[in-house]
Order: sequence, then structure tokens, then C-alpha cells
Amino acid sequence: MHALATISQSALSHNLNVVRTQAPHSKIVCMVKANAYGHHLDLIKPLLNADLLAVSELSEARTLRQYTAKPILLLPGVFNNADLNNAVELGCHLVLHDLSQLPIIINSKQHMTLWLKVDTGMHRLGLSSSDLNTCLEQLKACSNIHVESVMSHFACADEPQHTSNTLQLNSFKQLKINKFNRSMANSAAILGMAEAHFDYVRPGIMLYGVSPFAIEDNKLQAVMELSAPILSIKTILAGESVGYGANWSAKKQANIAIIGIGYADGYPRHAKNGTPVLINNTLCSLIGRVSMDLICVELGDLKASIGDKAILWGHDKLHVETVAKYSDTIGYELLTSVSSRVRFIAHD
Repeated sequence: MHALATISQSALSHNLNVVRTQAPHSKIVCMVKANAYGHHLDLIKPLLNADLLAVSELSEARTLRQYTAKPILLLPGVFNNADLNNAVELGCHLVLHDLSQLPIIINSKQHMTLWLKVDTGMHRLGLSSSDLNTCLEQLKACSNIHVESVMSHFACADEPQHTSNTLQLNSFKQLKINKFNRSMANSAAILGMAEAHFDYVRPGIMLYGVSPFAIEDNKLQAVMELSAPILSIKTILAGESVGYGANWSAKKQANIAIIGIGYADGYPRHAKNGTPVLINNTLCSLIGRVSMDLICVELGDLKASIGDKAILWGHDKLHVETVAKYSDTIGYELLTSVSSRVRFIAHD
């Protein structure tokens, strides 16, 4: 009996439609990097209807090309001729975010499509405004190169009241790029900053049913249900402990279930005692340390049997964001950390 990740196609379609409703005048670039945020590129068919798909690695682009003919946006761009040739052959749009990439681009005779990324205040990847002007000036002479869009990225869009959002947006608006498409909105900005939608929006985490904000968003539907079977049920006496380190002891006689999932499957090792686990539509509590292959749960008065399904996240009663809070992390990390040991299936 194995841990199972079930990927809902209807939830993917629903969440993509939320993007369309929120930003009806923008084209959509679906973020499917990190193996579709851990959901597997071969199981996200509804997202392949977007205008573009974005990845962070050439290897991801190569895999994705098996499933779609849509343009693929290669977010880091390229830094050598071999990668440039491979990217063009795969039909990728290339992001240029550093002046060191410019000679590789302009010395090529191949036809290609560029996105120019500008740093408006996140201070990660991106050109300065003066570097952007340098690029645009040199690209004028390259008839084989089409600049599709100028883009930037918010640092704090998941905190709607953060002052840097307005500063970054104003900085972006001040760029002299009126002849080009513009793109700035991630999931948080799609849901909370209509003035940042521009020509292209770039949804990521919201596509997979996870809110980009500290509060959950009822408009979104969870895409991944992670579950595992109960392998054993036993009764322990008051004072007896469970698992490595004996960091949890029963205050009274307790019924416990041992479930076939652990940190080798991607369940967070640092999940605290009390982290909810859903069994037979009832929220139970994680007890003891998460081990490589197993977790333990206190059943209370719940009637359960060996083989019953325990849901770790991905249900209306148990969101991945909740488990993330109990584990001092974020939903993004949990979703992308589900391991190859877990069996993945798609359902309607």
C-alpha cells in the first residue's frame, strides 16, 4: 500500500478560469516550473490551454514539449550558444535579465522571441532601467529577434498593504516601453492588484488551488490530494510514548493509527504534534515525530480500520496551507517536495 497523490483535472480547469475571470483582458502564462509545482507535467492537461507556459530549466521545456505545441517561456534565459540552440529548437521564448546574455542573443542569426526582465525593486534577477535601454537600442538592428514583452516581478504582492508594491508598480509604469507588451502580475497580484494585470499575467500557486495570501481563498480548489493508508491500529496506555525521541506521551489510554507516509515521501519532518490528518471525514492529530516511512495519529473515539485512507492535504477540511503552518513552512515547499516514491494519478 502506497502513498498516493491524486491530481484533479476539474480543479485545474476551475482555477485557470478564476485567472480568466480576475484578469479578463490579459493573456495567461501558466507557471509550470518545478514539475508543475510538484503536480507532474504529464498530469496538468487543462493548463496546456493557456497562451504560454513557463519553466525554469531546459530539461523541463524538453519534457513539456511532449505534451503541448504552445510557446514555452524559459525564465532564466540562456548563457551559452548550445543552450540557445536547444531553446530555439524547442520553441522557447527566452527571458533576458542580465547584460551578459545580450551578446549571445544578438550574435545569433536564428529567429527568436525575447522577454526582457527589469528589476523594479526585488533585487533578484532583472535589468536596471538603463540596461533595459541598452538592450533595446542594440536589439533594434536585429531583425531576427522579436521582443514580445517587458516583465518584472513583485517582491511582496502576497502582502497587499506592503509599500513596496506601489513603489515597484510605479517604477514599472515609468519605463518607456509603451510599444511593448507588459507583464508583472503573479498569483497574488492577479487576485489583489488589478492595476498590475497589463497584457500578460503569470499565475503560479493559485493554479494549484493554494492561496498566495496568509488567508485561504475560497475561490480556488485544491488540485493535489495527498493520501496514504492506515497500516496498523493499536491501543497504548497512559504514559506510553510514540515514535523516535519519545516526544509525545499519552495522557490517557489512546487509540492510534500508523499511516504509510513519511519524510521520504515528502511529508514534512518538522510537522508538529497536533498537525491535522483527515481520516473518515474526521480531523485527527499527528503525534510523535514524523519518520522516514511512517506517521502516527491519535484516533480518539473515531472508528477506523487498516486500509482506510488518511488524507494529509488537499481536501475542503484540510488545506495544504494548514499543514504548512504546523510545519513552519509554506504550501509551495510541501507541494514541490512530494517525492518520486509517491504514486501520482489524474482524475476528472
